[in-house]
Amino acid sequence: MNDILRTALVLVALILATACGSTPKPSTEQASEETTYAPGTRTMKRSRQDIYSVTTRQEYEDMVATYWDDFDFDSPERIAEYDTLDIIFALSDYVTVIPPHKADSLLRNLMSRASAHRPTLDFFAMVMEVVLHDPNSPVRNDEYYIPVLETLLASPLLDEYDRIAPQYDLALAKQNRIMHIANDFVYTTANGKRSRLHAITADYVILMFSNPGCPMCREITEEICASPLLNEMQERGSLKILSLYPDEDLTAWRDHLGDMPQGWIKGYDDGLVISSQSLYNLNAIPSLYLLDSKKRVLVKDGTSVAQIENTIAIVESNK
Repeated sequence: MNDILRTALVLVALILATACGSTPKPSTEQASEETTYAPGTRTMKRSRQDIYSVTTRQEYEDMVATYWDDFDFDSPERIAEYDTLDIIFALSDYVTVIPPHKADSLLRNLMSRASAHRPTLDFFAMVMEVVLHDPNSPVRNDEYYIPVLETLLASPLLDEYDRIAPQYDLALAKQNRIMHIANDFVYTTANGKRSRLHAITADYVILMFSNPGCPMCREITEEICASPLLNEMQERGSLKILSLYPDEDLTAWRDHLGDMPQGWIKGYDDGLVISSQSLYNLNAIPSLYLLDSKKRVLVKDGTSVAQIENTIAIVESNK
C-alpha cells in the first residue's frame, strides 16, 4: 500500500482508536498460548512479510490462503488485546491484493470465521466498516462490502435491533452497482428547466456530486478540465458532464455557478429526492460516477480522475 493510502487510513484509524479509548502500541512479540497482552498491543503476524513481493501464482495462493492464520478467532475473551490499527492495515493490504473475482468468497469466508463468537464478529464488523465503507477510506469498495454485510446479517448472533444499520448499509451498497443501470433522477438547472439523467445522450457521462465552496470538488474540477482526453471527448460530444448539487442551499449554489466550467450541465436536486430516497450514497462529497451510453455504471463513487480516464481507455480498447 502506498504512503498516501496508508496515511489516509492512519487518520481514519486514529479517530476510531481515540473513540474506543485505546492507544495502539505495536508489539513485536509472537502470539502463543502463554503470552498475554495489554489491551490494544497485540499485532497479527502476516503470512508473508511483504505481500507485494509475491512473484509466482503458488506464492500468491499460499499467502491468501494463510493470511489470517495468526489471528486468534477462537478466543473472544482476548479480542481487546488486538491493536485495532494493525488489523485495519492488515485488512487494507488484504483487500488490495486479493483478486476481484475471488473477493466475494474470500470475504465471506473471513466473516464466517469471525462469526463463531459475538466479540470477534463485532470487532471484524467494525474493521470492515472502517476499511470498506468509511467515506474517508482510500480503499472503500461497495462490491467488497456487500458480501461482508450479507454474511453479518446471516449471523444468528445479531438481534433485530443489531440488524438495522447493516440492513440500511446493504440496501445502499446495492444501489448503482458496477455494470448495472444507474438510478435515474430529475435535475433542475439554474433557469428552472428540468430534465433527467437518463435523457443525457453521449457515449459517456460523468456524474459529479459536488457542493459549492468544497475545496476537493474544486480540485477534481480542475483535474477534469486539465485532462486532454476528457477535453477532447467533450469537444467531440462523446462525453457530457453533469455537476449535481444534492443539498438545499440554492443561494450558495447559484453564487458559485460561475466557478463551474462552460459546457458542463449544472443542476440541483429539487426536493432532495436523491437523498430522501437513497438513490445514491452521498456520505462523501465529491463523488464521481462514470456511465456509458446505456447509463451503466463503469466507475462508482470515485474521486480519481485518473480512474475515469483509465476506465474509458480500457472500454475503448475493447471495442
